[in-house]
Amino acid sequence: MRRSAPTLWRMARCEVCGNDYGMSFEVHAQGAVHVFDCFSCAIHRMAPICEHCRVQIIGQGVEVEGAWYCGAHCARAEGKAGIVDKV
Repeated sequence: MRRSAPTLWRMARCEVCGNDYGMSFEVHAQGAVHVFDCFSCAIHRMAPICEHCRVQIIGQGVEVEGAWYCGAHCARAEGKAGIVDKV
């Protein structure tokens, strides 16, 4: 009978899904430490939400007067003038 090798990773529980996973990772942001087991959980918890269409912003997005939008189109739809996407 083969024995499994002991894990070298510290087990940590994902704060989104609760999975206890040996390859979890920490994200340090704005003075807080978050623990996730995958990028999709990290995105779910940390990605800003567009003020117009309510989609989670995974790319660059645009910030206007403290509000986040997924792109210039949504910012303009909310009445923000002069906003242009960078290409």
